[in-house]
Amino acid sequence: MAIRRAVIQVLVIKCMLLIANAAIEVPTAKPGCQDRCGNVSIPYPFGTIENCYYDPEFLITCDETFDPPQAFLTGSPINVTNITLQGKMHVLQFVASDCYNASGAGVYNNVPSLQLSKFVISYSDNKFVTVGCDTEATIQGRQGREGYMSTGCSTKCDSIDSISNGSCSGIGCCQVSLPESVSNFNVTASSFNNHRGVWNFSPCSYGFVVEEDQFNFTSNLLQDLQNGQKLPMVLDWTIGNESCKILQEKMMPSECEGNSACYDPDNGSTGYRCKCFDGFDGNPYLSNDCQDIDECEDQTLNDCERICTNTVGNYTCSCPKGYHGDGRKAGNGCTMNRSLVIPIAVGISVGVTALLICITWLYWGIQRWKFIKLREKFFKQNGGLMLQQQISGLEGSATDFAKIFTAEELEKATNNYDEKRIVGRGGYGTVYKGILTDGRLVAIKKSKFMDENQIEPFINEVIVLSQINHRNVVKLLGCCLETQVPLLVYEYIANDTLSGHLNSKTKTSRLPWEIRLRIAAETAGVLSYLHYAASVPIIHRDVKSTNILLDDTYTAKVSDFGASRLVPLDQTELSTMVQGTFGYLDPEYLHTSQLTEKSDVYSFGVVLVELLTGQEALSFQRPEEQRNLAMYFISALKGDRLLEVMEDCVVNECDTQKLKEVAELARRCLKVKGEERPTMKEVAMELEGLRIASRHTWANSDGTELQETEHLLGDDRSDGLSFCYGTNGSTSMGYDSVKNHVLLPVHGGR
Repeated sequence: MAIRRAVIQVLVIKCMLLIANAAIEVPTAKPGCQDRCGNVSIPYPFGTIENCYYDPEFLITCDETFDPPQAFLTGSPINVTNITLQGKMHVLQFVASDCYNASGAGVYNNVPSLQLSKFVISYSDNKFVTVGCDTEATIQGRQGREGYMSTGCSTKCDSIDSISNGSCSGIGCCQVSLPESVSNFNVTASSFNNHRGVWNFSPCSYGFVVEEDQFNFTSNLLQDLQNGQKLPMVLDWTIGNESCKILQEKMMPSECEGNSACYDPDNGSTGYRCKCFDGFDGNPYLSNDCQDIDECEDQTLNDCERICTNTVGNYTCSCPKGYHGDGRKAGNGCTMNRSLVIPIAVGISVGVTALLICITWLYWGIQRWKFIKLREKFFKQNGGLMLQQQISGLEGSATDFAKIFTAEELEKATNNYDEKRIVGRGGYGTVYKGILTDGRLVAIKKSKFMDENQIEPFINEVIVLSQINHRNVVKLLGCCLETQVPLLVYEYIANDTLSGHLNSKTKTSRLPWEIRLRIAAETAGVLSYLHYAASVPIIHRDVKSTNILLDDTYTAKVSDFGASRLVPLDQTELSTMVQGTFGYLDPEYLHTSQLTEKSDVYSFGVVLVELLTGQEALSFQRPEEQRNLAMYFISALKGDRLLEVMEDCVVNECDTQKLKEVAELARRCLKVKGEERPTMKEVAMELEGLRIASRHTWANSDGTELQETEHLLGDDRSDGLSFCYGTNGSTSMGYDSVKNHVLLPVHGGR
């Protein structure tokens, strides 16, 4: 009998839950449109047929061949499992795998990819995870409009006993966060030793993006993850191509209907979202679908003790007839009406006055104390204590080189961070053009956010730049630590990056060979200075054409030292987590994690090839064999096809023999083994020698030398020199710096 009653109670509870869920579910599709596909609700702006969705990006294909039917993004195998009106789309994505047999031979390899245009990967809901012993996994793809990203991690373990269930901290499992605005990616998994020695409990390497709340690591996953398996992942979606602020400025209407408002998401994507006003519920993208909530029907939505009366968008509490009060749980509640007796007491008035005065003084005292504590909090949060500790360990004082700016100074310099002052934007922050009170132009680098992982790179950049005194390095003028995110103030370099001049289709800048050679020599000189002349040797670790700025006279200025490392005098290499930009990254450093000065030599070799060819270091728009510029260049040298890969204007302008000498220098810099590469000091000396020889070649017949400065600063550009113009769109790929964004068409799959 007791068992029967328990069963009946369970069934009743389940029925009540089903009824409650059905009661709160509101129509979400357009009238006459399909609102479900199997177990998945299809809310507008999504739809399954024409006139039921906002635009073709939101078309959902409902595959009836499955039981129950399954939803897919149209034209792709992306399986949709849930769509919310809060801008989230839950999908299933393949796992990258790389499997071996007991003898170490590969038996299965899968490289999944995902390509989107309207939607982005939710960086707040997902993690990138690597599973396996003797395993390395990498995710790389497009971030924003013109940026590329790459990240990953590796795990090693000798026995299954060393693995802790529920912990993904590096032994058998590791995970990293994803950057904002990633619209497509591909995942690769590989092994260091073909799983020899661990094959019996870990025969495969796995890598995947997964919804963080849906993943819990256990040692069983080393063998239980299946080839071709899909795991849950979350996408962020918005509508339109403009933000709410821009729509308001242009006086353009949004798709937010009825009792709803437009708001901008915080995930770095374009477009906007809609939400119902407080006190309303429904689909804000449908006309008049946000309906008033009756808070009085649900006790959890009101705090009335007696009578609750629903109003439009709100509710009121009152007492029964014959009682007075506010009818709420707080306070004295409802009391019976009586004849009112108004006692007038002078003492009460005096006491109230005195109390108000004391409260006022106490309020101002607390506010001042909070302000002081808040500044102290920001100072510590932004690495002030770490900066003081680093400075105290240096010879001399870093404050001799940099000024501590106040927040008010930088707000005034940027016109309160006006969007019109933005000169660069990326996943990690924004760069503003500022004008100080003394009239100096400066570049102010403002991070989007600051967490514990970014404090060290920020302090590192301040310390490194404080150690550098070189005319070809962007000068750090100071910093500000009293704001929520730290700010760095640099000298302003007005003539764009080297990458912008080489690759932009619209640039009118002209780079003849002599100027290219000078830029190469100046950059090599900076790196030689960092390696051999700085008080403490410095490895830049992110040498690339986007980090080489050009001033009005086309003088090179090396920038972005956030990834740089100081090398103790008694060491020649450092063991670090691999960091850099694909296309420029030293392959030896990538595989060993041992950072040496020869890593900068390799990256500089790629820049030298860019100067020779006018092409990007890495481009997925080129044929597969040409995507990696360094490998393509080496292949062309071996095949005696050097002149085919050179930019036409460089070949026409410079002596072929000198070009071959520069190409040979680049080839030596790009040696796979670091010990076979020249030092930056040797590279700088050789380039300076080539410059001297080039200037003798350019001398006039009467022995006078051409003055390149006249050609750079003069108005008449058609003076006999042969100039080069960029022919390719810029594409960079890395951990930091400011990047632009593009959208891709919807594709998807493995």
